[in-house]
Amino acid sequence: MKLFPDDHETIAGTARRLRQGQVTCEGVLQSCLDRIEEREHEVRAWVIVDRDGALVQARDLDAELQAGRDRGPLHGVPIGVKDIIDVEGLPTGCGSLRGTGRLALEDATIVTRLRDAGAVILGKTVTTAYAWIDPPVSRNPWSIDRTPGGSSSGSAAAVACGMCLGAIGTQTGGSITRPAAFCGVAGMKPTFGHVSTTGVFPFAPSLDHPGPIARSVGDLRTIYQSVCDRGPARVEARQERDLVQSPPRLGRLGGFFDNRAHAEMRWAMGAFLKWFEDWGATVFELNEPGFLEDLLSHHRAIMAAEATEVHGERFSLLPEAYPPRISELIIEGGTIPAAVVELAHGLKASYSSSMLALMDDLDALITPAAIGPAPDRSSTGDPAFNSPWSYLGFPTVSFPLGFSAERLPLAVQLIGRPGSDLGLLRVAGQCEQWTRSAHRV
Repeated sequence: MKLFPDDHETIAGTARRLRQGQVTCEGVLQSCLDRIEEREHEVRAWVIVDRDGALVQARDLDAELQAGRDRGPLHGVPIGVKDIIDVEGLPTGCGSLRGTGRLALEDATIVTRLRDAGAVILGKTVTTAYAWIDPPVSRNPWSIDRTPGGSSSGSAAAVACGMCLGAIGTQTGGSITRPAAFCGVAGMKPTFGHVSTTGVFPFAPSLDHPGPIARSVGDLRTIYQSVCDRGPARVEARQERDLVQSPPRLGRLGGFFDNRAHAEMRWAMGAFLKWFEDWGATVFELNEPGFLEDLLSHHRAIMAAEATEVHGERFSLLPEAYPPRISELIIEGGTIPAAVVELAHGLKASYSSSMLALMDDLDALITPAAIGPAPDRSSTGDPAFNSPWSYLGFPTVSFPLGFSAERLPLAVQLIGRPGSDLGLLRVAGQCEQWTRSAHRV
């Protein structure tokens, strides 16, 4: 396995090869199926691999290309879908111990948009139970005794193994960023509301963010532009929010993150920022706001209360369908006063304004994506570096920066202003390229 993929392992490279006639959609799919055959028995990334359905899709898409119909850069690209997202004709299990017993009658909006863009829907990837933190069956492809993270566990593991070229996850706390970081791939949590949640089983509706996982930042952009609720043209048109200075101006948040990060993560971040400055970026040490701990508390209150609203009735009838940690959260949510939840919602605007003032004249904030490398499989890892941005709804992009002493992936996270998703992806893409260049030296 490689931290930085070869061109043919990316969506962009595959798109070029398809149009040059070097491969077919069916051939690309077969390569992914071969990887599933090789590694699924140990990684366990999939709930369902829809081989027959995917082959039909790939052959139809080959016929379209031969007839001159090109749907765009996702044409013929195999994509995995987290198993809390509806795919027509397949069950949505949500990682439950007893399943939901529900066969999806239609695609979620995000799946419809993927199909319209030409993606091959390969199957359903493993999620932790109801997208919370009970350990999944999936394993980290870099070391099978480590967690792949959660809750988009299978999505990140499958992409890292080359079982699919991209995948869809969801994030309520850190469920895209953390698995992507632990599995050595790129992940994006869009601005809240930019990607539809219709057809996505809810965890905490005011915090839920669907988003892509892929091998590169460029591939994240391709998927995001295909599924964005506002449409790529409309997002691009918001030029005042999508301008990027070159070279980028980055703001580093220290104390809250330094105090929690493992020593090797702090060292890796220091080396990473030095590379950036050598390549021309400006990195500002920011006076950290004193409310980051409060963001975690408010996020937790909303998440627990809304999880109870979603699951409370079923939990009371079928408690055996819920493993311990999601059970504890549902019970906790039932004890939180409504006034506490209302306050948490009410303070979002004020906290967002303060954070935006901190970001004035910057292209992005920069932090570690996780406190360290993947822990063992008894945990999905600590979401503390991700939950503040899920609470505020700010977009984030993460990508690998190197390895730990045990050769486990480490990753960095960039945070942008709400609505600046494409600009953030451009900054992240430039930073990712610098990181690759530094590793080649």
